[in-house]
This record gives sequence, structure tokens and C-alpha cells, in this order.
Amino acid sequence: MVLSYALIVSSALLLRTARLEAGLTQAQLAARLGLTQPAVAKLERADANPTVATLDRALRATGRRLALMSDPPDVDETQIVERLRLSPAERLAAFQSSQRKLARLVQGARRAGPASR
Repeated sequence: MVLSYALIVSSALLLRTARLEAGLTQAQLAARLGLTQPAVAKLERADANPTVATLDRALRATGRRLALMSDPPDVDETQIVERLRLSPAERLAAFQSSQRKLARLVQGARRAGPASR
């Protein structure tokens, strides 16, 4: 089973929740991990900062696993599709045109001076 959270959750809360949902005491989880109960208690403290590997190992001992994901950036895929319809030579020409326009824009901003920025 994979726990999925849309918020940022502390490792301590994540581990404690997984342990309790698995019906395990700190001592039982410690035995599964080959640790002491105080070591598990330390992992569940608010100021705990375990490595990803340690957190994953502890979660796996509860029957869970850690999955790190990030949201993909917002991308206008229509522009990508439009560019892919062009031949390589057309894409290169469009890129070069964009670079020339950007250079002119930068040059104009430099001439305008700091008051305009």
C-alpha cells in the first residue's frame, strides 16, 4: 500500500502514521528494523531528519513504501506539437530568428538604462 499526501508532511508524522496504521508499537517496529525502541522514538520526534533511505526502510517495515514525486512543470504542449511539425531546418531558422529578436530586446534595454528597468 502506498500513502499519498498532497501536502508536505514531516518524516516523523509519516512514520508514526504508518506505524500506527500497521498496528505496531515502537518496540515492534524497532524489532523489525533491528533497532532499539528509543531509536524508533527518535525517528518519530518532530525534529527528526532521517535520510531518505532510512525513512524508506522504516516505512517498508510497516508495509508501506516511500515514493517521491514532483509535479511536472506547466508546459504548453501545443507549442511543442507545432515545433515538431516543422522540419529540422525550419526549427533551426525559427530558433535563430528568436535569438536575433532576443538580442535586439536586450540591446534596447541596455540603451534605455537603469531608470527604465
